[in-house]
Amino acid sequence: MSQLDVILFTHFHVDHSSDFPALMFSSWFEERARPLPVYGPAGNSEFPSTVDFVGALFNSRTGIYRYLSVLLVAEENGGYEVQPHNVIGDPSSLVFRSEHLSAYAARVVHGSVPALAWRLEIGGKLIVFSGDTNGEGTGLVQLAKDADIFIAHNAVPEGASGVERRLHMPPSVIGQIAEEAHVKRLVLSHRMLRTLGKEEQTLSEITKNFSGPVTFANDLDCFPVQ
Repeated sequence: MSQLDVILFTHFHVDHSSDFPALMFSSWFEERARPLPVYGPAGNSEFPSTVDFVGALFNSRTGIYRYLSVLLVAEENGGYEVQPHNVIGDPSSLVFRSEHLSAYAARVVHGSVPALAWRLEIGGKLIVFSGDTNGEGTGLVQLAKDADIFIAHNAVPEGASGVERRLHMPPSVIGQIAEEAHVKRLVLSHRMLRTLGKEEQTLSEITKNFSGPVTFANDLDCFPVQ
């Protein structure tokens, strides 16, 4: 926590955000004297904005973890301030810059859930995280253009339908986006029980469009949902 430049949320489904309070609590045991910016999507009638999400957790009067409200106010004795920001998601707009990295975001379609994909420029490399999305629209292709690594969520198999398909992109769509964006390497993350064991089918669909190297990241966001 003492070394983090920024925290970037893709969206506020529980499996992508529930560890945030514990992460903030852990900072009590480390020395941090600079603000910690937190960026994520704006809200809608069903989901909070990033500012409201952080406030609902740590607000001094009504926060779920109000005993951590000191995190929202910089202290004179060396404490730091968590600074939440709502992001609209224009792929061409810089969201955050530090000495080490630059971050850009694009709105992506994840059903009715406000969601973002992120592009990080760090150490001369471009790393793009798709976040959860069904792949509709052009924002993700624009954001991922010429990325050194494109990390895409492999949450549903080919042939998915209904709610699953409205929320997530199947392997064929991942391959199309990777090819259109001319990414150098594709990494498949957020793999679930419904995609584990289907690596051969997944690769078959992806390589119909994308000819670059593909890696299955079993250690990234593997979530046991069928």
